[in-house]
Amino acid sequence: MSRLLHALVVGLVGAGIVHIVVLLLVPVYSERDAWSALSQQANFYRTVRLDPPGAPPLIGSLDPLIDAVACRFDLRDGVVRVHGEGQVPYWSISVHDRAGLNVYSFNDRSSPRGLFDFVVATPAQMIGLRNALPPELDDSIFIEADTAEGIVVVRAFVPDESWEPTITAWLRGVACTLH
Repeated sequence: MSRLLHALVVGLVGAGIVHIVVLLLVPVYSERDAWSALSQQANFYRTVRLDPPGAPPLIGSLDPLIDAVACRFDLRDGVVRVHGEGQVPYWSISVHDRAGLNVYSFNDRSSPRGLFDFVVATPAQMIGLRNALPPELDDSIFIEADTAEGIVVVRAFVPDESWEPTITAWLRGVACTLH
């Protein structure tokens, strides 16, 4: 009986210590989310390299064969257009809300003619665009996002080291603009 009581007391004390440590670590980890890391690097509508050469990546656990840039946006300012020129072996785009949840994603295989041109808008903004579509957005892919603030992540596949300059130049050319 005394062994059982001893085990229960040790278990409760151990659980209490673990809970206290977790509570003390919450502020540290909550400040290390993607939104915070990107906001320290650049303001809205600026592309930021997630894996800058010679520096630690902004976001952990990146694939070594993928280079990526990200752009924060605020749809309360207007719709966001992300576009670029040129060709790379493979690209993908994902739109995330401020909490990091994936809202939409697609790649070059789902884009007409492999064009890299898309627009993110709220449902209300999408109705306005459909009623009066600007000519420069004729070939754009439209993404309806029911979020005010978010992050667009653009990834490009790097088959081998010889492709690195091409991929880097292509990612530098990615424009994230308020439209």
